[in-house]
Amino acid sequence: MYAQSENQDSEHKIRTVVIDPGHGGKDPGAIGKTSYEKDVVLAIGLKLGSYIEENIPDVKVVYTRKTDEFVPLYRRAEIANENNADLFISIHANGGSDLGMSGTETLILGLHRTDENFEVAKRENSVILMEEDYTTRYENFDPNSLESYIIFSLMQNVFDNQSISFAGSVQNQFRERAKRKDRGVKRQGLLVLAQTSMPGVLVETGFITNPNEEVYLASQEGQDYIASAIYRAFKDYKSDIEMKSGDAGTQHATNPETRPDTIKTDTTHANQQSSENANSTIYFKVQIAVSSEAIPLNSEQFKDFNELEEFRSSLLFKYAVGYKRSYDEIVEYSKWVKNRCPDAFIIAVKNGTIVPVRDAINELNLN
Repeated sequence: MYAQSENQDSEHKIRTVVIDPGHGGKDPGAIGKTSYEKDVVLAIGLKLGSYIEENIPDVKVVYTRKTDEFVPLYRRAEIANENNADLFISIHANGGSDLGMSGTETLILGLHRTDENFEVAKRENSVILMEEDYTTRYENFDPNSLESYIIFSLMQNVFDNQSISFAGSVQNQFRERAKRKDRGVKRQGLLVLAQTSMPGVLVETGFITNPNEEVYLASQEGQDYIASAIYRAFKDYKSDIEMKSGDAGTQHATNPETRPDTIKTDTTHANQQSSENANSTIYFKVQIAVSSEAIPLNSEQFKDFNELEEFRSSLLFKYAVGYKRSYDEIVEYSKWVKNRCPDAFIIAVKNGTIVPVRDAINELNLN
């Protein structure tokens, strides 16, 4: 039920995006003083899709709904999977008993860590109670039982890296361009994300139960700003993914988020690591994982790799393996790595900092 497969093509081109306006029909979602979540997010979703269609015509936009209709959670995921989507964007509006709560947040798959987040997960998953035979279809999953969510702590989401990247970009756009309060990127046990086999996020565009945010979310201007922010995040994400998937000239690591403050090397798995590493100006590695939380270097997921290094930035922990002074050699090594981690890609390191691969190669060729 919850397994996620790897259906993206080897070139990592972003060809299809699925936009999922939450709720609909008999399910109103969160309710404000004068508006319903289902109506607000449908308007935002349609605007987002039109921005993509008008400005990035090589991307196919698929909607889980374009009208006020009820679409079961499992069907939303099926639509994304059937269309071999490269990204799944579920759009929602938050709600709560505290009318002062405000701000945007973007959710990725995982186990929630606070009672507040558990309430969000329960609310978003409770829609299955409106579906016929939900206990069979969702394997006795109970959206109100904490025990049912333990499965999310065990899931291995092969698209975690991309989901984190897109979620962070969405929040940055909300904060910097739309000037909305930033509640951050959070992990949630969300069924709709668990059943999709591609990178995906659930965007909470604001609190419809907050009187001020409700007015903003229900307005044409507010919906334009929110949809535009998500569109800009998508455009940046598409560019970043497609640049990383190509040759040396496509590597892109100039975002400040990728500049590490510290590097940690796993000596347990680095028996063959060159003594030159510490003194090398430029070398190449293959990045295999990124996480918002530190992963122990002796973790089981790294057991097949040597020369593991952790690159730590203010927001993320990145893990890369191998150590090659030659780009041609790292290309060959990366083929072996990608058989085990399909989302892996080559990075260049100069003086402990991740730099664009093209710049590293150019510098080596000049020396």
